[in-house]
Amino acid sequence: MIKLDVYNIEGKKDGNIELDDAVFGVKKNDALLHQVYVAQAANRRSGSAHTKNRSERRGGGKKPWKQKGTGNARSGSIRNPIWRGGGIIFGPLNTRNFKKSINVKMKRKALLIALSEKIRSGKIRIVDSLNITDNKTKVVANMIDAMNLNKSMIIGFSIEESDSYVAARNINRVNAMETDKLNVFDVLNSEYLVISKDSVKQLTNKYTA
Repeated sequence: MIKLDVYNIEGKKDGNIELDDAVFGVKKNDALLHQVYVAQAANRRSGSAHTKNRSERRGGGKKPWKQKGTGNARSGSIRNPIWRGGGIIFGPLNTRNFKKSINVKMKRKALLIALSEKIRSGKIRIVDSLNITDNKTKVVANMIDAMNLNKSMIIGFSIEESDSYVAARNINRVNAMETDKLNVFDVLNSEYLVISKDSVKQLTNKYTA
């Protein structure tokens, strides 16, 4: 079992909690973590970048000059890619599919590894409760300052605390989300992870069932 300090909503230490090794003590596996991270990053790409080829450019229906006798090189269209204003060769197309499939077991294992790495690097903070009174952003901001968390972070809200999500969503460098939606991409891109004891229980029940 792993033992961590628990903080109250004022950001002060208020006891400790034991974490299940099956969720927060998983052995390191960089290859799997990288594979899942790359897949999730690719799946977020919109693939909207697009350049027009010669068939999509306007004009160019008429041959610019006759084939012979002008002294110019022969040319069939002003939309030839070597002409200014012509089509683009090998440019990005919005028909490209960046999606990568990854199976459930790999995603599950990779997330547990990411959580375990946060524990090993001391970048997880456990809070007694994230039920914020009147959903005041100032309460969350003061908690962050008191714990001296001055870098990017995820604040994960359990199902019971989901109504308090609005108290953290507008704070700079804070990614507020439901604990059930934690993923490798977001966890690795954030310096810290702040979750409550309810979230710990929720994660333990989900991944040890």
